[in-house]
Amino acid sequence: MEKRKLGSTDMRASVLGFGGSEIGYERASVATVKKLLNRALDAGLNVIDTAECYIASEELIGAAVSARRKDYYLLTKCGHERGWSYPDWRPESLLRSVERSLKRLKSDCVDLIQLHSCPEKELRRGAVIEALGRARERGYARYLGYSGDSQAALYAVECGAFDVLQISVSVADQEAIDHVLPLALERHSG
Repeated sequence: MEKRKLGSTDMRASVLGFGGSEIGYERASVATVKKLLNRALDAGLNVIDTAECYIASEELIGAAVSARRKDYYLLTKCGHERGWSYPDWRPESLLRSVERSLKRLKSDCVDLIQLHSCPEKELRRGAVIEALGRARERGYARYLGYSGDSQAALYAVECGAFDVLQISVSVADQEAIDHVLPLALERHSG
Protein backbone atom coordinates (compact mmCIF):
# COMPACT_ATOMS: atom_id res chain seq x y z
CA MET A 1 0.00 0.00 0.00
CA GLU A 2 1.24 3.47 -0.85
CA LYS A 3 2.48 5.51 2.10
CA ARG A 4 3.12 9.24 2.37
CA LYS A 5 4.96 11.40 4.87
CA LEU A 6 2.40 13.09 7.10
CA GLY A 7 3.38 16.75 7.11
CA SER A 8 6.47 17.46 9.19
CA THR A 9 5.96 14.40 11.41
CA ASP A 10 8.06 11.24 11.13
CA MET A 11 4.95 9.24 10.23
CA ARG A 12 4.74 7.53 6.83
CA ALA A 13 0.99 7.02 6.71
CA SER A 14 -0.84 4.67 4.38
CA VAL A 15 -3.08 6.50 1.91
CA LEU A 16 -6.00 4.53 3.32
CA GLY A 17 -6.70 4.52 7.02
CA PHE A 18 -9.26 2.97 9.31
CA GLY A 19 -11.87 5.25 10.88
CA GLY A 20 -13.24 3.75 14.07
CA SER A 21 -16.54 5.56 14.49
CA GLU A 22 -18.81 2.93 12.95
CA ILE A 23 -17.45 0.00 14.95
CA GLY A 24 -18.25 1.95 18.11
CA TYR A 25 -21.64 3.26 17.13
CA GLU A 26 -22.72 -0.08 15.68
CA ARG A 27 -21.28 -1.93 18.68
CA ALA A 28 -19.35 -4.41 16.56
CA SER A 29 -18.08 -7.53 18.27
CA VAL A 30 -14.43 -7.89 19.28
CA ALA A 31 -14.17 -10.90 16.94
CA THR A 32 -15.40 -8.84 13.98
CA VAL A 33 -13.07 -5.93 14.76
CA LYS A 34 -10.13 -8.32 15.23
CA LYS A 35 -10.74 -9.88 11.85
CA LEU A 36 -11.29 -6.52 10.15
CA LEU A 37 -8.28 -4.71 11.62
CA ASN A 38 -5.84 -7.61 11.34
CA ARG A 39 -6.70 -8.04 7.67
CA ALA A 40 -6.34 -4.30 7.09
CA LEU A 41 -2.95 -4.25 8.82
CA ASP A 42 -1.84 -7.33 6.87
CA ALA A 43 -2.79 -5.50 3.65
CA GLY A 44 -0.52 -2.57 4.56
CA LEU A 45 -2.90 -0.09 6.19
CA ASN A 46 -1.06 1.58 9.07
CA VAL A 47 -3.39 4.33 10.33
CA ILE A 48 -6.15 3.70 12.87
CA ASP A 49 -8.22 6.74 13.85
CA THR A 50 -10.83 6.86 16.59
CA ALA A 51 -12.24 9.16 19.29
CA GLU A 52 -13.33 8.99 22.89
CA CYS A 53 -16.93 9.70 21.91
CA TYR A 54 -17.29 6.86 19.39
CA ILE A 55 -19.02 4.74 22.05
CA ALA A 56 -16.96 1.50 22.34
CA SER A 57 -14.53 2.13 19.47
CA GLU A 58 -11.41 2.65 21.57
CA GLU A 59 -12.06 -0.46 23.67
CA LEU A 60 -12.67 -2.56 20.55
CA ILE A 61 -9.48 -1.36 18.89
CA GLY A 62 -7.48 -1.98 22.06
CA ALA A 63 -8.88 -5.49 22.42
CA ALA A 64 -8.41 -6.30 18.74
CA VAL A 65 -4.91 -5.10 17.86
CA SER A 66 -3.02 -3.78 20.89
CA ALA A 67 -0.62 -6.74 20.51
CA ARG A 68 0.34 -5.32 17.09
CA ARG A 69 0.86 -1.75 18.32
CA LYS A 70 4.16 -1.34 16.42
CA ASP A 71 2.36 -2.04 13.12
CA TYR A 72 0.21 1.10 13.02
CA TYR A 73 -0.12 4.75 13.91
CA LEU A 74 -2.79 5.30 16.52
CA LEU A 75 -4.83 8.50 16.38
CA THR A 76 -7.60 9.53 18.76
CA LYS A 77 -9.54 12.66 19.57
CA CYS A 78 -10.66 14.40 22.75
CA GLY A 79 -13.10 17.08 23.83
CA HIS A 80 -16.30 15.10 24.34
CA GLU A 81 -15.63 13.21 27.56
CA ARG A 82 -19.32 12.41 28.15
CA GLY A 83 -20.26 11.89 24.49
CA TRP A 84 -20.54 13.85 21.25
CA SER A 85 -23.46 15.98 22.48
CA TYR A 86 -21.51 17.20 25.52
CA PRO A 87 -18.33 19.02 24.49
CA ASP A 88 -16.05 19.84 27.42
CA TRP A 89 -12.98 22.00 26.76
CA ARG A 90 -11.75 22.30 30.33
CA PRO A 91 -8.06 21.30 30.46
CA GLU A 92 -8.61 18.80 33.28
CA SER A 93 -11.37 17.12 31.26
CA LEU A 94 -9.12 16.88 28.19
CA LEU A 95 -6.29 15.31 30.18
CA ARG A 96 -8.67 12.83 31.89
CA SER A 97 -10.02 11.95 28.48
CA VAL A 98 -6.56 11.27 27.03
CA GLU A 99 -5.61 9.11 30.03
CA ARG A 100 -8.84 7.14 29.69
CA SER A 101 -8.28 6.72 25.94
CA LEU A 102 -4.83 5.24 26.58
CA LYS A 103 -6.34 2.67 28.95
CA ARG A 104 -9.10 1.80 26.48
CA LEU A 105 -6.64 1.51 23.59
CA LYS A 106 -4.22 -0.52 25.73
CA SER A 107 -1.35 1.76 24.77
CA ASP A 108 1.11 3.91 26.69
CA CYS A 109 1.08 6.56 23.97
CA VAL A 110 -0.89 7.56 20.88
CA ASP A 111 0.88 8.87 17.83
CA LEU A 112 -1.58 11.75 17.49
CA ILE A 113 -4.07 13.30 19.90
CA GLN A 114 -6.52 15.70 18.27
CA LEU A 115 -8.96 18.28 19.54
CA HIS A 116 -12.29 17.12 18.14
CA SER A 117 -14.26 19.98 16.56
CA CYS A 118 -13.17 22.51 19.16
CA PRO A 119 -14.70 25.94 18.42
CA GLU A 120 -12.39 28.72 17.24
CA LYS A 121 -13.24 30.77 20.35
CA GLU A 122 -11.82 28.01 22.59
CA LEU A 123 -8.73 27.59 20.40
CA ARG A 124 -8.02 31.32 20.63
CA ARG A 125 -8.22 31.25 24.43
CA GLY A 126 -5.31 28.81 24.36
CA ALA A 127 -6.11 26.62 27.37
CA VAL A 128 -7.10 23.65 25.17
CA ILE A 129 -3.84 23.88 23.24
CA GLU A 130 -1.87 24.11 26.49
CA ALA A 131 -3.69 21.00 27.79
CA LEU A 132 -2.69 19.02 24.70
CA GLY A 133 0.85 20.27 25.13
CA ARG A 134 0.83 18.89 28.69
CA ALA A 135 -0.42 15.55 27.36
CA ARG A 136 2.54 15.45 24.98
CA GLU A 137 4.97 16.47 27.76
CA ARG A 138 3.65 13.58 29.87
CA GLY A 139 4.38 11.18 27.02
CA TYR A 140 0.73 10.49 26.19
CA ALA A 141 1.08 11.61 22.55
CA ARG A 142 3.86 12.13 20.05
CA TYR A 143 2.03 14.73 17.96
CA LEU A 144 -0.87 17.14 18.34
CA GLY A 145 -3.69 17.69 15.88
CA TYR A 146 -6.91 19.48 15.21
CA SER A 147 -9.94 17.70 13.74
CA GLY A 148 -12.59 20.08 12.49
CA ASP A 149 -13.68 22.44 9.75
CA SER A 150 -14.18 26.02 8.55
CA GLN A 151 -12.78 29.01 10.45
CA ALA A 152 -11.69 26.91 13.43
CA ALA A 153 -9.62 24.70 11.13
CA LEU A 154 -8.09 27.75 9.49
CA TYR A 155 -7.16 29.17 12.90
CA ALA A 156 -5.71 25.79 13.93
CA VAL A 157 -3.33 26.00 10.97
CA GLU A 158 -2.59 29.71 11.46
CA CYS A 159 -1.71 29.39 15.16
CA GLY A 160 1.02 26.85 14.43
CA ALA A 161 0.33 24.68 17.50
CA PHE A 162 -0.74 21.56 15.62
CA ASP A 163 1.30 19.06 13.63
CA VAL A 164 -1.68 17.56 11.81
CA LEU A 165 -5.05 18.76 10.56
CA GLN A 166 -7.98 16.41 9.95
CA ILE A 167 -10.59 18.18 7.85
CA SER A 168 -13.67 17.26 5.82
CA VAL A 169 -13.52 17.23 2.04
CA SER A 170 -16.20 15.53 -0.02
CA VAL A 171 -18.24 15.96 -3.17
CA ALA A 172 -20.77 17.93 -1.10
CA ASP A 173 -18.28 19.88 1.05
CA GLN A 174 -15.28 21.41 -0.73
CA GLU A 175 -14.83 24.60 1.29
CA ALA A 176 -11.48 23.40 2.66
CA ILE A 177 -9.89 23.00 -0.78
CA ASP A 178 -9.62 26.77 -1.27
CA HIS A 179 -10.12 28.01 2.27
CA VAL A 180 -7.79 25.93 4.51
CA LEU A 181 -5.69 23.39 2.60
CA PRO A 182 -3.41 25.85 0.75
CA LEU A 183 -2.17 27.31 4.05
CA ALA A 184 -1.88 23.83 5.60
CA LEU A 185 0.30 22.74 2.67
CA GLU A 186 2.41 25.88 2.88
CA ARG A 187 2.99 25.28 6.61
CA HIS A 188 3.69 21.52 6.13
CA SER A 189 0.74 20.44 8.27
CA GLY A 190 0.03 16.76 8.00
